[in-house]
Amino acid sequence: MTIKATGEKMKLSELYRMDVYSDAGQYLGEVQDVIVDLEKGEISRLLMIPWKSAKGDVKITLRSKSVLYKSVKNVEDVVLVTAPNASIDNTNKDEVNDLSR
Repeated sequence: MTIKATGEKMKLSELYRMDVYSDAGQYLGEVQDVIVDLEKGEISRLLMIPWKSAKGDVKITLRSKSVLYKSVKNVEDVVLVTAPNASIDNTNKDEVNDLSR
């Protein structure tokens, strides 16, 4: 579950197919999948491609096709993020290893 800027709760499933923009106005894609940290009980990343279709190196997929959820500034009609690519550079090796299994 995530919370809109208005404080209203929304279901995780409502994020799917939402457009993602940077705070500079750059269109980054459409939410196709979500990575959830089950231990923390929170969203970790938004993916612009379905995870099942992510082929090749996990690092490349995370770097080019996802944003860290902690970079999300606002969720209303679109998802607004602080950086055009809050990517693998901000991710620890354990996350990459867990996702590549």
